[in-house]
Amino acid sequence: MKRLFLIEFHKLKHNKSAKILSILYFVLFSAIALFASIRFNFGAIDFRFADQGIFNFPYIWHFNTYVVAFLKIFLAIVIVSMMSSEYTNRTLKQNLIDGLSKKEFILSKFLNVLFYAVASTVLVFVVSLILGLIFSDFDEASIIFSDLEYVFAYFVKLLGFFSLCMFLGIFVKRSAFALGFLFLIWVIEGIVYLVITFQVEILKPLIQFMPLTSMSNLIKEPVTRLNIVKSTAQSVNPEFVKNYDVSLLSVVIVLAWTFIFVYGSFLILKKRDL
Repeated sequence: MKRLFLIEFHKLKHNKSAKILSILYFVLFSAIALFASIRFNFGAIDFRFADQGIFNFPYIWHFNTYVVAFLKIFLAIVIVSMMSSEYTNRTLKQNLIDGLSKKEFILSKFLNVLFYAVASTVLVFVVSLILGLIFSDFDEASIIFSDLEYVFAYFVKLLGFFSLCMFLGIFVKRSAFALGFLFLIWVIEGIVYLVITFQVEILKPLIQFMPLTSMSNLIKEPVTRLNIVKSTAQSVNPEFVKNYDVSLLSVVIVLAWTFIFVYGSFLILKKRDL
C-alpha cells in the first residue's frame, strides 16, 4: 500500500499542472475564509460576513463544507489530467511492464483520490475550527464539536466525486473529453430531475439515486438555516420547515457509487488492450 502511494506521489510531484491546480485550490479556499473575515466600510455602511453568524459553532461546519465543496472541480481536473497523462505519456503501460498489476494500478489511483479527499477534509476542519474560535459567539466544547457529521459528509462527497473523475479519466482517456462527460452527466441529471419533478412525480424518490444528485444531497444548502433568513422565510410561508441533517441513506448511496466507479475502472482497464 505504501509503495503504491509513493508511486502516485512521485508522479504528482513531477506533474507541474497538477501542482499548480492543487495549490490554486488551497489558496482559493484560504481566500474565501479571508474574504469572509474582512470588514467593509463604505461611509455609513459597516459590514462583515463573519458578523452574520456564518462562523458560529456549530453552523460553521455546515456552511464551510457546503461552500468549499464548489471548489472541488479544481482537484477533479487534477485527477482527470493525471489519469489521462498515464495514456499520453505511456506510463500506464510502463508500470504494467515493470510488474505493477492492473489491480494495483487502480488501487494506486484510488489512494490518490483518497489522499485528496482526506487532505481537503483536514484543511476544511482546521480552517473552520480556527475561524470558529476567532469569530463564534459560542466556545463550549459540546457546541464546538457538534454537527461534525457535515465534515464526514464532505469527505464522502469528495470521495465519490473524485472516484467518478477517476472512472471518466480511464474510460475516456483524454482529460478534456472526460470533463466534457462530467458536464454531460450533470446536464442529463438536471433534465431528468426537471422531467420527473414536473411530469412523472411518482418517480421522484428515484432522483436521490443519481450519482451527482446523491453527492449534492449529502450537504443541503445552509443559507436558509441562518436565523435572519429562516425568520424571513417563515414570515412569507409560516409552514416553512426544512431538514438539514446528513442523511444516512445519502451516505450509503454515495459510497455505493464510489465502489461502482472504482470497480468499474478496474473492469475497463482489465478488458482494455493497452
